This record gives sequence, structure tokens and C-alpha cells, in this order.
Amino acid sequence: MDSVLHLVNLQQDHDRRWVHDALTRLAQEAARSADTHLLKLNFPGFHGIDFYFKDEAAHPSGSLKHRLARSLFLYALCNGRLRGGQAVVDASSGSTAISEAWFARLLGLSFTAVMPACTAPGKIRDVQALGGTCDLVDDPAQVHARAAEHAARGACHLDQFGLAERATDWRGNNNIAESIIGQLALEAEPEPAWIVCGAGTGGTSATIGRYLRYRRLNTRLCVAEPSGSGYAHGWRNRDMKAVASQPTLIEGIGRPRVEPGFIFDVVDRVNEIPDAASIAAAWLLEDLLGHRYGGSSGTNLVACLQLAASMRARGQRGSIVSLLCDRGERYAQTLFDRDWLAARAIDLAPWDAALRHSLASGRAPALT
Repeated sequence: MDSVLHLVNLQQDHDRRWVHDALTRLAQEAARSADTHLLKLNFPGFHGIDFYFKDEAAHPSGSLKHRLARSLFLYALCNGRLRGGQAVVDASSGSTAISEAWFARLLGLSFTAVMPACTAPGKIRDVQALGGTCDLVDDPAQVHARAAEHAARGACHLDQFGLAERATDWRGNNNIAESIIGQLALEAEPEPAWIVCGAGTGGTSATIGRYLRYRRLNTRLCVAEPSGSGYAHGWRNRDMKAVASQPTLIEGIGRPRVEPGFIFDVVDRVNEIPDAASIAAAWLLEDLLGHRYGGSSGTNLVACLQLAASMRARGQRGSIVSLLCDRGERYAQTLFDRDWLAARAIDLAPWDAALRHSLASGRAPALT
């Protein structure tokens, strides 16, 4: 009996040492990582309104989800859910999977991403380049069930959709909201009128919305979503069972259902954006900033212009902040491929004209 207890204690000591080492590696990575830039833009039609875009694509794994992936690994380690040598799995449309693969490699763990088969090929390649495996599912609604199958076989399910809002420290610890407010401290309008983000897992909107209230700021939160998304329908009626009324080409947001991490009551407004407008805005961002960003960044830009037009019509001045969510190179074979767009009957010309007219006139872009 004593020998059995001794072996158990030895295993526990070994497991604890591995967890301590893993937590040290994550802390070292965080200390090495500089904060992302907050880029400022001004447009001729919006005099007195400053636009800021936080470049989350600058993270080592290329997207906003770098923050989330670190938090999910920390959460799994500190809750005793992740052990040395254990496989890791999560369901993702791409960017979270890439960031999770990056951290799994850092910790020496195998990683499987359960992804819709329609995920951009560039994202699949990025996961594989980091040593991850992609389990592609034809029906996007089945990614959660497939991830659960991996977990039943012993993998640690990071569960971004179920745990994002609780894994992130929304009170501080350099979360994205604290970072934004800190970077604005010396600007002319340090307390923005609006912060704009999308809703993928719900973690980012939950973190920002909670932090704004925690800091007693008057800043309001707008979630920019593809038209007909599950979140957009759910938010209007506070219905956690709402589902999407149409699919979307914008990866990472526009969920087909309301995810468990969505918190409706910290969001002040939801703007629904047609896919073609989001894609045209992503192309426009390349002209404005010299770099390509993904479709959800375009969705954010359109919502920013809508909010700014409302502010201008009321004679308000101030600032609007949004996010550049991931690298546009991942969409070279989809959103930035004219043949791919033509095959889906998407003509960007009228949408681009509407957006450029908005920048010059200060009016909301015409999206019909």
C-alpha cells in the first residue's frame, strides 16, 4: 500500500512540475510580447471624429485570438484540466486554431483543430505549419460535437466557445480593453464614444463591455456582425436559442447559433453588415493602411463609419476605436481572389464606391 501511495505521490509531483514549467513558459511568452499598435486615421468627411484601429494581426500567431489562446491554456492548466503529454483539441474556423497551435507547440503538446471544411486554405496551412492537425467537418454546425469526440478519447478540450468569457481576465492584466484605454490616455479624446468589435466566441465583447463598466466609462460597445447572424438575432430578443437566418462568408464571426460566451447585456448596439460590404471594406483597409486584413476587420470598419455618420448628424465630436482582427494573407484564395468572388456573384465596385463616398461625405455608406 505504501509503495502504491509513493508512486502516486511521485506522479503528482511530476505532473505539478510540468504544470509549473508550462505556466512559466506562458509567462515568459507574455513578457516577451509587446503590446499591439493603435493606428489612428482621420477621414475628410468626419471632421472632429478620430478613428483608431488596434492592430491585433501583429501578434506572433497573427490575430486577436493570440490573447484568447494564451488565456485558454492558462485556464486549462490552472484548473487541472491539462497535463503533460496530453493531446489538445478545439473547434475553430481558423484564427483561434492557429493561435492555439502556436501555444501547443510552445508547450510541446499535440493539437487538433476541428474546422469547417470551407475554412480558408491559408488558415489550414498555418495550423499545419505549426505542427497542428486539421479535422475538417463538412457541416459547420457539427464542429462542437466532433471536438467532444476527441475529448472523450482523452484530449483536453480548450473549448473557446464555452469558456472564452470566463477564461479572460476582464478586470485588467493587460486585456484588450485595458490596453485600448491606456493607449488613448494622451489623445485628444481619451474616452472613446464607441468601441467596435465582432462576436466570434463572445469573449472579446464580454471583456470589453465588462471593463468599460468596471472603469465607469461612458464609452459604448457596438458589435459588428454579418447580416442575419445568430448573435444579431439573439441580441435583439435576448434569446440564447436564436440561430442564423443566413450563412456568411466572413470567417470568425457571424456564428450560426448564439454561443454560451455571448453576454447580451454588456452590448449597447449591434450593426448588421452585408458580406459584400465587409469584403469591400477589407480591400479598402489595404489602401488605407498598406496591409491586408481579414473580412471581420472590414465588418468593423463599416460599422465605424455608420456610427461616425450618426455622431456627425448630431453634431458630436469624439473618437471611435475598433480592431484589425487577423492577417489578410490568410484569405488570398478567398476574399482577396477575384475569381473566388466572381464565382459567388460578388461585385465589389458598388460597395467600394459607397464606402469611399462615406469617407469623403461623412454620411453612412449606402449598403442596399
